[in-house]
Amino acid sequence: MTFKPPLTEIMLAMQTAGRLGAEFYQDFSASDAKAILDEAGKFAAEQIAPLNRVGDKVGARYVDGKVTTPPGWKGVYQMWAEAGWNSLTGPAAYGGQELPMVMAVACTELWNAASLAFALNPLLAAGAIEAISAHASPQLKQHYLPNLISGVWTGTMNLTEPQSGSDLSGLRCKAERNCDGTYGISGTKIYITYGEHDCSENIIHLVLARLSDAPAGTRGISLFLVPKFLSDGTCDDVRCASIEHKLGINGSPTCTMIYGDKGGAKGWLIGEENRGIACMFTMMNNARLLVGVQGVGVAERATQAAFAYARERHQGKVPGISEGQSSIIDHPDVKRMLLEMKSKTAAARMLCMATASAIDESLLATNDAQKRTALARASLLTPLAKSYSTDIAVEVSSTGIQVHGGMGYVEETGAAQYYRDARILPIYEGTNGIQAIDLITRKLPLEHGETLALELKHCEDCIAKVEMAFGPSFFGKVMTRSLAKLRFCARAFPSAEPILALAAASPFQRSLAVTLAAGYLLDATCETVNDYKKQLMLTDANFFIATEVAQAAAQCETSFECANLIINALKQ
Repeated sequence: MTFKPPLTEIMLAMQTAGRLGAEFYQDFSASDAKAILDEAGKFAAEQIAPLNRVGDKVGARYVDGKVTTPPGWKGVYQMWAEAGWNSLTGPAAYGGQELPMVMAVACTELWNAASLAFALNPLLAAGAIEAISAHASPQLKQHYLPNLISGVWTGTMNLTEPQSGSDLSGLRCKAERNCDGTYGISGTKIYITYGEHDCSENIIHLVLARLSDAPAGTRGISLFLVPKFLSDGTCDDVRCASIEHKLGINGSPTCTMIYGDKGGAKGWLIGEENRGIACMFTMMNNARLLVGVQGVGVAERATQAAFAYARERHQGKVPGISEGQSSIIDHPDVKRMLLEMKSKTAAARMLCMATASAIDESLLATNDAQKRTALARASLLTPLAKSYSTDIAVEVSSTGIQVHGGMGYVEETGAAQYYRDARILPIYEGTNGIQAIDLITRKLPLEHGETLALELKHCEDCIAKVEMAFGPSFFGKVMTRSLAKLRFCARAFPSAEPILALAAASPFQRSLAVTLAAGYLLDATCETVNDYKKQLMLTDANFFIATEVAQAAAQCETSFECANLIINALKQ
């Protein structure tokens, strides 16, 4: 199916939830954004999207320690780098364009809608750039950032080990101090995305490892930069031992990396010894938002495919529509599924764009208090954007298969690929359960609860704005009820037993995400000038409220009762 970049929808999200035009964006206008977005859409549709099917069918290949990406991958990646797409948000001092995060989010959606497996490579490099920019020495920055930002080199994150996944306290990868100030790195890392490939001249690995005299647990972990090729052109002591055979994202090589076969890979410390976790979270926080954006991209592509198929496929007869067979898009239940897919995708897009705007404000605002408030807001919204957007990617792509019927279950239509690709998204960069734990333990208490209170108040303001334009409605009552339930639960978490709070965390996270997202949808409805589009958007927003928010409000209300059931069930 041909990919049509949703440029109008993305621009609307940038201008409403993304707050493009706010004072802190004084050097970046809507016309700038549109010009970049138009070109990004062309590149995504014309160059990246044709790779999607071949990437899935052929996949990455591993032979004798070397990884070959699918046909066309290398050439398009080089075109991508030469066009400057890798440098969007990089620091200007090292060749970057320093564009705001809302622009990165907009383009990231396009790349991932075109091909999730292809777009993973620059997403990981962006994380490496961010960590090096924030924590590395001036010498390391000068040597590595220009080529990483230009895309001549790519980057990876090496965190997971066979015995140490989400809990990094059991990490065993070793680091030994060398007399020249470098470190010898040895150990095994697994699930390393693009740990080995043929697209770039060099691969810069960021590796978590433990010094022999380091404290136990996560307090004793350091972060090291380990290049595939050293400055003199020789190979460092690092190799790819294998790649995984996966459910989806087959074009993206997921590698097992071995460090130190020949005495120790040469690495350079990033930040301070035993402070690697702090450096790692610099990589992961924005990466979690971008993984959420991956979910939006896959959901958008699955939605477009479902709409196209529903228009073409004739089956059965809808009373009052036609004499002969009807297009399945005319069947009410198919309409329901399509509206569900469309509204969930739009809501997730708004949530991700709001998070990006908060990140931008935390960096661009000139007032210190404004910066602090924005940073707290970005911190609160990040687990919501990651968890909700990746969850709906799975849900939307699954519903897309249902719209296709039997043709969705076979591989011919490509609908199944979106589901298989999406399934990793709620797992990596911190599972969505971990996002929920982070939300209730670290994010709800931010600014003594004022950050959450401001977001809920904004949601109320959006309801009031819509009711002023269109009058009071059933949907406003549903939103108001959900806000009340959210406030009640938020007050209950601090005094709840820790095990009970953890069991109630995920339902609360979903409830908060969908309610805030619905507020952004309502706000966008009011900002739309065209009356016809305004009515369509109001339908999408109201449908989302009637289905997602109503369900989330009920789940929020019963979350602690359900948590009791969960705890007791585990005792049996």
